[in-house]
Amino acid sequence: MAVARRPTLSDVAEQVGVSAKTVSRVLNGDGPVAAETRERVLEAVQRLGFRPNLMARHIRLGGSDTAIGLIVPDMSNPFFATVVSGIESVTHGRGLTLLVGSSAQDAERERSLVGTFLARRVSALLMAPIVKADHGYLKAERSAGLPVVFLDRPGTGLAADSVLSSNRQGAREGTAHLIAHGHRRIGFIGNTPTHLYTRRMRLQGYRDALTEAGLPYDRALVAGGHDMQSAAADTERLLSLADPPTALFAANNFASMGAVLGLARAGRRDVALVGFDDIPLAEVLEPALTVVAQDPAAMGAAAATIALARLDGDRSRARTTEIPTRLIPRGSGELRPR
Repeated sequence: MAVARRPTLSDVAEQVGVSAKTVSRVLNGDGPVAAETRERVLEAVQRLGFRPNLMARHIRLGGSDTAIGLIVPDMSNPFFATVVSGIESVTHGRGLTLLVGSSAQDAERERSLVGTFLARRVSALLMAPIVKADHGYLKAERSAGLPVVFLDRPGTGLAADSVLSSNRQGAREGTAHLIAHGHRRIGFIGNTPTHLYTRRMRLQGYRDALTEAGLPYDRALVAGGHDMQSAAADTERLLSLADPPTALFAANNFASMGAVLGLARAGRRDVALVGFDDIPLAEVLEPALTVVAQDPAAMGAAAATIALARLDGDRSRARTTEIPTRLIPRGSGELRPR
């Protein structure tokens, strides 16, 4: 059985009885071609289902591809899926395709993806950078005009635009909400590594709220919670302390899901909980989950808007854009201590 192959420029030329260069002129509009020949070429293109290799054309001409590269740390995280939708809401109207790759929190893999996107000559590069990775290797591309926008956390070693959530203010507001409902011992379930930008900012916001309320900061109440299972285990450990917390602040969506799981395992329905970042089905939990909601779609749209502005000639200094968070009371954060 013959293996089907994609039709080529030469196939079109053979069908029409002209040179490949003539077909190229018709498709690219970069040279004189008789009207009758043009019609025959376009008819053959339609009949054969030929698709021009835009990437090869752009590279041959020394220009950028009609694509934007995006690198995220985790494809499975719904936060980044919504970021993608925000980016596409802006880029679609400009005829740009979004290429997405996952770094899996690995610096070498991130750099390899960057290399792949640069080899393709993407029009812009958006990325949620690896913790403590040095992005100075992109200085030459930035100097040559490639728009680079960091998402969710700032990069290191490179002056580039960043789009971030108001992490510190949001965590302060979520913790203050628990304090306003009578809680004095509030556990913090965050992320690892501890030097992760979002973790540091949210922990600082938690500490800000304690300080403003005149409450001490107790390291025994601070846990890691890298994923749902470890956050669940940390929740159970905090509840087993001699002087356990009466409320929890979970500093990301996986920590929130882990805290819900840990409370269920412990059979505790009396511990208040506020999560940073919304999670699916938060409203159907009992009680429904109170959250400090980020706006990942707005973050993606802002990053794409900045990248397009740079493509259109904006040469102003690199800037940081903060997207506000929003406290959504649903029940779990309004429980009072017994």
